Amino acid sequence: METILTAKDLCKTFSQGKLQQHVLKNLNLEINKGDFVVIMGSSGSGKSTLLYALSGMDKPTLGSVKCMGEEITGYSNDKLAVFRRNHCGFVFQQNYLNDTMSVLDNIMVSGLLTDKNRKRIAEKAKELLSKVDINKEAWNKFPTQLSGGEQQRVAVVRGIINSPALLFADEPTGALNSRNTNHVLDVLTELNKEGQTIVMVTHDMRCARRGNRVKYLQDGVITGELFLGAYESGNKERHEKLRHFLQEMGW
Repeated sequence: METILTAKDLCKTFSQGKLQQHVLKNLNLEINKGDFVVIMGSSGSGKSTLLYALSGMDKPTLGSVKCMGEEITGYSNDKLAVFRRNHCGFVFQQNYLNDTMSVLDNIMVSGLLTDKNRKRIAEKAKELLSKVDINKEAWNKFPTQLSGGEQQRVAVVRGIINSPALLFADEPTGALNSRNTNHVLDVLTELNKEGQTIVMVTHDMRCARRGNRVKYLQDGVITGELFLGAYESGNKERHEKLRHFLQEMGW
């Protein structure tokens, strides 16, 4: 399989005066094209820090990150911003939609960063919104007029409008109820089935079940990995396999 992201000997240390907190410790991993990798671990284990280091949103203290054939560790902030814009999409726990802009405009603002053809971006945005069950009547509404689950699905569309090689998701369902969580997970699962590579941080087993690989992070080190294969709805064996793995990891 084609490897599109590699982290080697990744370290991240935060300093406050003479105190140092080693959040990531000589961490190594590979992400293959088409993967849906889930990163789990207890609070404070370094999950979000790892996600930000992999995506170029933060720089590691030591080690290297190679993404899409490019060694991005030494890039300047401006060059990293361009790299993320061209190759990465993001979905966070908070949707960060602009409440003064329509749903459609929220997406188009991101799309126009890489393609100045407004008509083409508008058509693509509408197609993707329909795909995630955001109907036409909602396109010109403000985000606050939508449910939490609808807003997060809009945020997913914003994250993929530029056809990113990698979609990074940091607790994307953390602020949602069970029903809306399932809707968003269904969208991510369908995107992955179509070939979208996803790296997701979560503490929720419902989310973790959707991945084909689950990595467990403890004190800045990956202490275990579970291969689940492609997601199948209603697969109880999958749930038990994940539950047993997490118990072994001390979750």
